[in-house]
Amino acid sequence: MKQLALVLMLQVTWLSAQQYTNTWQVLAKVAYKKAYDDLLGIAVDKPIFSQDVRKLEGSRIRLSGYIIPTDGFKSHKEFVFSAFPYSSCFFCGQAGPETVVEIEARQPIDYMSDIIVLEGVLHLNTKDVNRLMYHLSDVVRVKQN
Repeated sequence: MKQLALVLMLQVTWLSAQQYTNTWQVLAKVAYKKAYDDLLGIAVDKPIFSQDVRKLEGSRIRLSGYIIPTDGFKSHKEFVFSAFPYSSCFFCGQAGPETVVEIEARQPIDYMSDIIVLEGVLHLNTKDVNRLMYHLSDVVRVKQN
């Protein structure tokens, strides 16, 4: 009986985390154009956000995903969050830049390799090539039942 309860609990947790995959699908609606960057002195890919993505700007959204340990983001309040685990994320060349988000959390969020759900306010970046194109501010971790 305990095993059945554990299996059911794990299935419910997995399903509730997966309901936020649609937000990643909306964030994937981005195209790119080459544009000269004055700071770098070369042409770089600049994002062109779809209308669906632009509608989300400034809204609180939820994303399920993984904390990605990177050198540039060392605190527990600022880090990179990915739709995919580290082994298949953008930084490993396995996914596109639309699958990662810069996080600025209200309170520190401890690193873990498990999937978690975060909620925050979405900001779009079209200007700073040294930052990711998506940024979530005022982020909190959503506890799963």
